[in-house]
Amino acid sequence: MPRRAFRVAYDGRPFHGFQRQPSVPTVEGALFDALRELGVLADDAPKPPGYAAAGRTDAGVFGLGQTVAFDAPEWLTPRAFNGELPATVRTWAHADAPADFHATHDAASRAYEYHLYAPDADLGLARAAVDRLRGTHDFRDLSAVSSGNTARTLTAATVERDGEFLVLGVRGDGFLHELVRRLVSLVRSVAVGSVPVERVEGVLAPGTLPDHEIPPPAPSGGLVFVDAAYPGLAFAPDHRGAASVAEVFGDRAAKAATRGRLCRRVADGVRED
Repeated sequence: MPRRAFRVAYDGRPFHGFQRQPSVPTVEGALFDALRELGVLADDAPKPPGYAAAGRTDAGVFGLGQTVAFDAPEWLTPRAFNGELPATVRTWAHADAPADFHATHDAASRAYEYHLYAPDADLGLARAAVDRLRGTHDFRDLSAVSSGNTARTLTAATVERDGEFLVLGVRGDGFLHELVRRLVSLVRSVAVGSVPVERVEGVLAPGTLPDHEIPPPAPSGGLVFVDAAYPGLAFAPDHRGAASVAEVFGDRAAKAATRGRLCRRVADGVRED
């Protein structure tokens, strides 16, 4: 069977992260269950031949451009895949890949966004902090990794205001566990005036700060895995798959907006009393 790559979107809140784990629901587990129902993966096989994913995400993290690749029959389109997936997991594009393609190792870069509720944060200060993050740094103090090579290169780092949210976007050659969420925590502390912008350089010099001053990870719920770049692959969007993503996630967005409005009404009503 040829090797094929699939783009995967998901709402990470019902799952215990992306990577398969025993006895708890995960995004990868949902993908494998669907492949078993479709007869692509044998019941006694742990994973499809040649399988790999672009990256792992923690519980609660959303996915847009997560990518998985494995040996698959030509009839396995995103539309067919979605027929056996839960609504919270959708495939929406696919590409033919070389026989030795590896979704983890062959990714040229990965991109994430974090949507931070920060109505009182100063955009100028946030940008000053983000500007210091681009380039190659040792991110040891901004990750849950304490050994090995902790140097990474951020080729892009931006922050924009969208209403009451700051949207932090980063692209790099790789990301350590919790790195993006700790970057967000650091940028927020600068943007609200809790620490000076010079603190960024201090955090980027591992071992110069006491443990209690190292930024903690921001909550996982604001993070989106936006993209994994593969210059040699041409992904073809599946119109039915993309429409399913728009429908499912549009509906979830509307329900979330309604819940948010009602929560605000109750909070404001108490203050009025």
